[in-house]
Amino acid sequence: MIETVGFDRPQGRYAAEVDCTGMTLMPGLIDAHFHAFATEVDTAKCEKFPRTYEAQRARLNLEAALRRGFTTVRDVGGGDHGTWLAAEQGLFPSPRFFFCGRAFSQTGGHGDGRAPHEAHDLCGCAPTGVLSDLIDGVDGLRKAAREALRQGAHHLKIFMSGGISTPSDPIWYLQFSDDEIMAVVDEAARRGCYVAAHAYTADSIARAVAFGVRSIEHGNLIDAETAHKVANAGAFIVPTLVTYEAFHRYGSESGAADSTLEKLSDVRERGLEAIRLCKSAGVRLGFGTDLLGSLHYLQREEFILRSKVEAPVDVLKSATSINAAILNMDGKLGVIAPGAFADMVLIDGNPLTDISLLGVESRAILQIWSRGRQIV
Repeated sequence: MIETVGFDRPQGRYAAEVDCTGMTLMPGLIDAHFHAFATEVDTAKCEKFPRTYEAQRARLNLEAALRRGFTTVRDVGGGDHGTWLAAEQGLFPSPRFFFCGRAFSQTGGHGDGRAPHEAHDLCGCAPTGVLSDLIDGVDGLRKAAREALRQGAHHLKIFMSGGISTPSDPIWYLQFSDDEIMAVVDEAARRGCYVAAHAYTADSIARAVAFGVRSIEHGNLIDAETAHKVANAGAFIVPTLVTYEAFHRYGSESGAADSTLEKLSDVRERGLEAIRLCKSAGVRLGFGTDLLGSLHYLQREEFILRSKVEAPVDVLKSATSINAAILNMDGKLGVIAPGAFADMVLIDGNPLTDISLLGVESRAILQIWSRGRQIV
């Protein structure tokens, strides 16, 4: 915890002084769309390994994220109470970990990894998978939401449009009925948390905010009218440009499924325009990456992509104070202020004038502080 911020030098037996001349001290970075358990680029392959093995690979993803300067991540499908508990107890070096458990998908929705020709028992990923569960009906969703919340979930996640990483759901597919969506939102609200929704299209985003969804993931195919609806509802959008760029550059060689690569252009080409529309409408934009498997190392490339349409200060706010607001951690995360957690990065130079200091190949992050301790 940060005790004070001021011009006086600290006193005391354990006080230490760090010369930061020419450097920038800033809050630790926050990734609000992270999948620790997405250990394969083709996520269907994750289902073929024991959960104990996947937990160890997830641990490596979290350790690597911390060493990139991400002192907090929000896991939006896969992470669980056990991962959170191990991170909190310091059993391994990890960012602060906010989780939802497994995301909720309808049968045939974005969380259903079966190809059209596959029967239920051939896939091994349904109805309970590593990243999501297949759940249908109001009663089923209420029970699943209550169970996730019982296990300490910080938010709930549902799929409300098609996606690129599953073979059977078109991008435009509106998923879950109105009553099903409202049931999940109601359960979250009564527990004092919120719902995040995977949604690409304007129709799916408009539905989401109309029913009280607070955090829209991706949002690539939004239009101006819907952007204003999001802003008026006080909701957030978390763009994830880097995952599409990663698939475009390296997807084929990294083992991405053919169906993923075929759908990629539908969303990749609209990502920057979506950000422009949201900025114009006053939407609060978070910062996420949604990287999978071996592509996690590109996490900081999101800064470079976002800087094509945003000023560095706005991108940095997305990855700090705005993401803290999404997590309901205003004043605790994303700021350097009295009472905030001591999660910080020290950068050689000023990212407000040179965002490339946070690029993938940059060595400008000199120190990383997590939970008050220097880990790099």
